[in-house]
Amino acid sequence: MDFWPEFLANSWGREFVAGGCGGAAGIVSGYPLDTLRIRQQQAGSGSAWSILRGVIRRDGPAGLYRGMGAPLASVTFQNAMVFQIYAVLSRAFDKPASPHDPPSYKGVALGGFFTGALQSLMLTPVELVKIRLQLQDTSAPAYNRPSRRPSSQPGPVMVARTILRTEGMMGLYRGLTITMLRDAPAHSLYFWTYEYVREKLHPGCRKNGQETMRTMLVAGGLAGVVSWAGSYPLDVVKTRLQSQSGSSPKRYMGITDCFRRSIQEEGYRVLWRGLGTAVARAFVVNGAIFVAYELALRCFFDDGNTADIRTENAL
Repeated sequence: MDFWPEFLANSWGREFVAGGCGGAAGIVSGYPLDTLRIRQQQAGSGSAWSILRGVIRRDGPAGLYRGMGAPLASVTFQNAMVFQIYAVLSRAFDKPASPHDPPSYKGVALGGFFTGALQSLMLTPVELVKIRLQLQDTSAPAYNRPSRRPSSQPGPVMVARTILRTEGMMGLYRGLTITMLRDAPAHSLYFWTYEYVREKLHPGCRKNGQETMRTMLVAGGLAGVVSWAGSYPLDVVKTRLQSQSGSSPKRYMGITDCFRRSIQEEGYRVLWRGLGTAVARAFVVNGAIFVAYELALRCFFDDGNTADIRTENAL
């Protein structure tokens, strides 16, 4: 009965809930664009607009949200842990002179790098299930086949069970290496860009936590765009590797082979296929994440000073 009051009375509990709110806002706001991105990366041809029309014609608008249950169910814990780990590591790698000072940009970059690497352990199985669901019924080049009844579509739990049964536990972690290679530098860029841009737009806000919603939205959006643009070729390879089922012949034998064969067969442009969709999604999603995260933190403080909670967690 007293769990939630006691949990929210602790700074870690408030940070956990705020991180979960941010993650949920990001998933819901950007999932349709994420589905288009995944299908563009896997398809040999077709623009985002043609894929969008095909998905809606065959499955209706709900087709754009296929597979959302897996990331949405785990996003509260995952996103909360990411913000918690980052808050600790960003100060541990380059301790500020005062506990009330924000972490240095060097600490932010290093903290983000190792946060991304650790997050991959949680994210890989979720992304694997999500990608398998998003790529259902995409074996044919055209999106013109009869739609299947929603009841006949396997859900996240069924897909996860199938992977465990046919590929074992290692099957759930297919793509772990490429996920780490993508997420470690991407998170370093992500958090560094966010902290740098918010300080430039609203000087002093890193210390007092009083930035405006517009500042949060722009800084979060630009952080997402920069991190995605820098890691996008790795994301294309990750999608192709994780879409392979262990029960069928493998097209790619590993990361290097996937890079080589993709470029040989489709040219260097394949590594940037779907980038426009990814960048648009990144701005929307990460703007929503940081706005929801910062606003949730402010709800826990009457004075709206979110810097206090970060200082508490670092002590």
